[in-house]
Amino acid sequence: MGSYRGRLDIIADILQVVSQNAKKTQIMYQANLSYKVLTKYLTEVSEASLIKFEDEKRCYMLTAKGRAFLEAYKEYSRDNRQIEKRMNEINGKKKVLEELCSSE
Repeated sequence: MGSYRGRLDIIADILQVVSQNAKKTQIMYQANLSYKVLTKYLTEVSEASLIKFEDEKRCYMLTAKGRAFLEAYKEYSRDNRQIEKRMNEINGKKKVLEELCSSE
């Protein structure tokens, strides 16, 4: 089973697709979203000025603010993975200590 994507992960996935200039269908498939979820998030990221719809090209484009979000997200994601890895190591050590304290 796949892992759960949070709000920021979904927004980052959408922005990553839009960074190559994309139509709604492309975003939906490449970001792996249902039409209903896509519509909700497109409204949200448009209102936040992370993307804009280019009428002439008939596609969504990333704004400077959207690029800034993607850069910040990449840093956050990298840091988060490192922290999760470290927490797993710490929890493993805690489990060893708990087993050493048991009366078995």
